[in-house]
Amino acid sequence: MTSQEIRQSFLDFFASKGHKIVPSAPMVIKDDPTLMFTNAGMNQFKNIILGNDPIKYSRVADSQKCLRVSGKHNDLEEVGHDTYHHTMFEMLGNWSFGDYFKKEAIEWAWEYLTEVLKLDKDRLYVTVFEGYAPEGLERDDEAAAIWAQFLPEHRIINGNKKDNFWEMGDTGPCGPCSEIHIDIRDNDERAKIDGLTLVNGSHPQVIEIWNNVFMQYNRKADGSLEGLPAKVIDTGMGFERLCMAMQGVQSNYDTDVFTPIIAEIGRVCGAEYGKDEKVDIAMRVIADHIRTIAFSITDGQLPSNAKAGYVIRRILRRAVRYGYTFLGQRHAFMYKLITVLSENMGKAYPELLSQKTLIEKVIKEEEESFLRTLETGIKLLDKVMADSKAAAKTEIEGKVAFTLYDTFGFPLDLTELILRENNFTVNIDEFNSEMQKQKERARNAAATETGDWVTVREGDSEFVGYDFNEADTEILRYRKVKQKNQEYYQIVLSKTPFYAEMGGQVGDCGTLKSDHGSIDIIDTKKENNLAVHIANKLPEDVTETFTATIDIEKRKATECNHSATHLLHEALREVLGTHVEQKGSFVSPDALRFDFSHFQKLTKEEIRAVEAIANRKIRENYPLQERRETPIAEAQAMGAMALFGEKYGETVRVIQFGSSVELCGGTHVSATGNIGLVRVVAESSIAAGIRRIEAITGKAVEELLDKQQETIGEAKELLNNAPDVISAIRRLSEESADLKKQVEAFVHEKIMSLRDKLLAEATIVKGFKVIQYEGSLTADQTKTLAFQIRNVQAEKLFFVAGCVADGKPSLTVLLSDDLVAGGLNATNIAREAAKEIQGGGGGQPFFASAGGKNLAGIQKAIAKALEAL
Repeated sequence: MTSQEIRQSFLDFFASKGHKIVPSAPMVIKDDPTLMFTNAGMNQFKNIILGNDPIKYSRVADSQKCLRVSGKHNDLEEVGHDTYHHTMFEMLGNWSFGDYFKKEAIEWAWEYLTEVLKLDKDRLYVTVFEGYAPEGLERDDEAAAIWAQFLPEHRIINGNKKDNFWEMGDTGPCGPCSEIHIDIRDNDERAKIDGLTLVNGSHPQVIEIWNNVFMQYNRKADGSLEGLPAKVIDTGMGFERLCMAMQGVQSNYDTDVFTPIIAEIGRVCGAEYGKDEKVDIAMRVIADHIRTIAFSITDGQLPSNAKAGYVIRRILRRAVRYGYTFLGQRHAFMYKLITVLSENMGKAYPELLSQKTLIEKVIKEEEESFLRTLETGIKLLDKVMADSKAAAKTEIEGKVAFTLYDTFGFPLDLTELILRENNFTVNIDEFNSEMQKQKERARNAAATETGDWVTVREGDSEFVGYDFNEADTEILRYRKVKQKNQEYYQIVLSKTPFYAEMGGQVGDCGTLKSDHGSIDIIDTKKENNLAVHIANKLPEDVTETFTATIDIEKRKATECNHSATHLLHEALREVLGTHVEQKGSFVSPDALRFDFSHFQKLTKEEIRAVEAIANRKIRENYPLQERRETPIAEAQAMGAMALFGEKYGETVRVIQFGSSVELCGGTHVSATGNIGLVRVVAESSIAAGIRRIEAITGKAVEELLDKQQETIGEAKELLNNAPDVISAIRRLSEESADLKKQVEAFVHEKIMSLRDKLLAEATIVKGFKVIQYEGSLTADQTKTLAFQIRNVQAEKLFFVAGCVADGKPSLTVLLSDDLVAGGLNATNIAREAAKEIQGGGGGQPFFASAGGKNLAGIQKAIAKALEAL
């Protein structure tokens, strides 16, 4: 079976068992502060499991894109070196929310593997949870008894808490699990060693393929366990591993999931797979990483220096580094692999096809940027090796290796490789110490202590902010959070008008008021589909009835900016072309930011055309047409674009202003006329193929125009109320340029005259011509003077100058080459002498300068410099 046939057979099987087949959620997570990436199939169902979302379908199956490169689940270092770990992988899963439990999950797993796929039953082993006495957890005899229908008792293996008790995180739903392992070794190997002894032993051909998790507990913040109200089945099967077992190969990379990509790497790089282990590892790393990078970009996550974007950039750079070191690639090459990737996976994931050009451009630019950085880092390492060789050292400091890692993206093994080729080593202990310090800094910066939810009353939370600015409400639950030594509270309300930050729109702030006082709500966040209200303190009596009121002025300003993004999006597509797609936005009361796909800088004319279209639609005062529960197919038929990287349900909210139709969950003006006016204030590039415009609306535009009018008025006054301000400024600028040239000529003449005077007054010390000067030249003028003197007196010259410009002292030292050859160093002299003016500086051995604070120390600084002779 091909990989595509295997994926479809799994979905068809569980559809026949009454499961709703749902699409993969985005790999990049946007509304869960505890996760950056989807690292397991259950992530998209987390809100259902936690009880925050209603159960729409009690049985679900899917194939989910997952990424494991950070946090608890981190497979990065194994990727490419073994045959079965990946950064991005697909997880086939079937789910039950309060419906079936262990019996059906186990029986269907066995039926699918052995009757549908016809895998050899004698090659299968299972594990069950052995229990954990410290928490009063007993062995999962129920699961073992079900498995006993299919397998002899000796192939039902006890697993410990680490391997067979699954937890979402430090808190949350958890429970025992039962893994299915397969032995794909050849018969000779199986005859030598019983596969039973290799289960969970990290053997590359005796591997786990399916994990059945039986969620029945909730882990609280204090570590205790409580039963879940509705038991959940959460299963996950590694798609790539299943393909390996089905296709009769002994490496995931030998399946048709990867072989087309590896073949293309070989063609592009002129390499052959299977001849050299280091080359093979490099090709596997690149084949794995290119999938991760491409799918992240389609989900809207571009490589960057922050959070999820930083992780993607590091993965991309890791792949480039392997290509550079082991495949001899000195130019961008990975972007050339996107064609074969999209051909191979585009049917299952059409976003690869629709965004192919964007993916290629982003990757190519990132590759070229890192290759430049790589060259810079190698030059730095060359200098360190040269300095060490001069000092008769063969070991490089671990701090240097860490700087290369942290600043230039050099993994330690690359640094070691380059050093080894030059007969150097690195202090590993010192490198590890620096790495540990960084991890502790990161851990301390992100450390958050979150208490358990305190339930005040049961009930669901309802958002009423589309229709009301205030609502009578009650507190359902709250918890204390401590972060960076600050304490605040998270509050969930039964009914709330507060919009929780989502889709680029900032969260509302406002007040929560009762008869006994009020507290400020300083922000509202979305967490696991709950609107969580942030406050610095709790009300005195949390059981009261409250009035929740948003800050209306801020909300209105935010709505103006949000509705303007819709109008600008449509205008951009009209002016630039239909290739323009939204790639991110930020909407606050003060301004808006809108990112979109486009491959070149916008001209002034294009920006003004976009503004003109948007402002025309504002003047036409289109009313808001809102459809809250529209089937997604109907919404798309209306022209609303579904954005890749967003998770949509079967019904969506549609926002329409005239011909502008978008899927959106944010708040908006009741009619476009309320926006007043929109003005683009900046346009820039944020990545290859991605542009950003920043704009303001309404009152902010009015304030900008007032300020600009005042500036023009003041300029007119300064120009004696000239009728044509531009011509007057141009004339003034030309006059200024002429005067500047005259001044420069005068200064040059003055410096030349000063040069001749100083040369004539020079003193001889130990056979060297010493010139010292104290005056009021600028740093640039002093440098010119020094080099003019050096042009005349090239040998046996010691020049030192102390000057004051703009109220600040400076020191300049210049030496002839023979003085440098004799052991003097201008940088060392300037740094030491600059202590007299309370400053510092640097330069080259023959020329250096320094700035300082102490005007009174100039003469002492000059004298100090002269002591060097």
